[in-house]
Amino acid sequence: MGQILIKPMALSFEGRRSQGRAAGSAAKIGRLSSGVDWELVVAILPLVLAGLITMKGLGAGESDYFFNRQAIWVAAGFALFFFASTVDWRFLRNGWTLVALYLAGLGVLAALLVFSEAVRGAQSWLSLGIFSLEPAEPMKLVLVLILAKYFSRRHVEIRHTRHIFVSGLYAGLPTLLIFLQPDLGSAAIFFFIWLGVILVSGVSKRHIALVGTVIVCAALIGWFYVLAPYQKARLSSFIDPWRDPEGVGYNALQSVTAVGSGGFWGRGIGFGTQSRLEFLPEHETDFIFAAFAEEWGFLGVSVLLFFFGVVFWRIMKAAWAGHSNFEKLFGIGLVLIVLAHFVINIGMNVGMLPITGITLPFLSYGGSHIITLFFGLGMLLGMKQYGYESGGNQRESDLTLI
Repeated sequence: MGQILIKPMALSFEGRRSQGRAAGSAAKIGRLSSGVDWELVVAILPLVLAGLITMKGLGAGESDYFFNRQAIWVAAGFALFFFASTVDWRFLRNGWTLVALYLAGLGVLAALLVFSEAVRGAQSWLSLGIFSLEPAEPMKLVLVLILAKYFSRRHVEIRHTRHIFVSGLYAGLPTLLIFLQPDLGSAAIFFFIWLGVILVSGVSKRHIALVGTVIVCAALIGWFYVLAPYQKARLSSFIDPWRDPEGVGYNALQSVTAVGSGGFWGRGIGFGTQSRLEFLPEHETDFIFAAFAEEWGFLGVSVLLFFFGVVFWRIMKAAWAGHSNFEKLFGIGLVLIVLAHFVINIGMNVGMLPITGITLPFLSYGGSHIITLFFGLGMLLGMKQYGYESGGNQRESDLTLI
């Protein structure tokens, strides 16, 4: 009788253990699924596919060098995106973690000026054996985080002038180091991140006017006393590229030609003469929008812009749903990164802005930017997820848009 009574109890115990393990696995899957913004994922997929299709066959001897490597970076980016969306990033709001990351980033940027070799005239890359890292890309994310932490703690006293200068110092140090590489385009991105964050943080109109005056004075000083002649020529060439069509105006002319030759329907996949015959320089990175527009035409570009609009909308929605001003400002900073790259890249591709070597988010070739971008988006979704679990219905709501 004893054996008959004990055996069912043992089976029942094992059954409960199995059910517990199954419930735990289901909970982990549920957390991953609930923390991911699938509308954002669906909007990003066509963008990365457009980039992969456009760069397929681009390379020496029509190889798939860029396509294959970019596919690996995209896969790694999505993996980090899903991982970051499951992490509770609230610990970044307190302690010295962000300060340590910021100082480490400054150290790496400073080391580049001493130890790295110039690539295309800029000391922007850190060689790590089988691949290279562009430290300016993750540093953009660190800057957004440090500014979000700084202003989220001081939003009540944001109208004090000292916070404009202190935050400007946070942004100015990496901007200066990147400018010295020299990488004028990335330095401009850092400046726009800082400017955008202070504008949405609630600064007064008087301070906005002060910042504008400082910007104008700095621009004039930079133009007459800081910029090298070739940098001035590059910045001014977009006004009249025909003044030097074989020199500084060449890139702009070839890009505008590629965009215009696409017409409404485009030349067709693989039939873009400007990129396939390599008249268009840097067709896989800086000028991938022109290469895409030539093959897909106005119709394809319209679809591309639609999906970018969805991406901006989903990021802003996640940002504004943040539990605290830290999460909100971080999300707005991410929007600023994507928006700055988007506007500058497309602007220079259609001849409306100077050529500065800025990539197009999700499309351009390069692991540093796409990994950083995916990781940042995953962080934002992780903040949103854990903010809801900790009482998202009692969010801070005193962040002021100016």
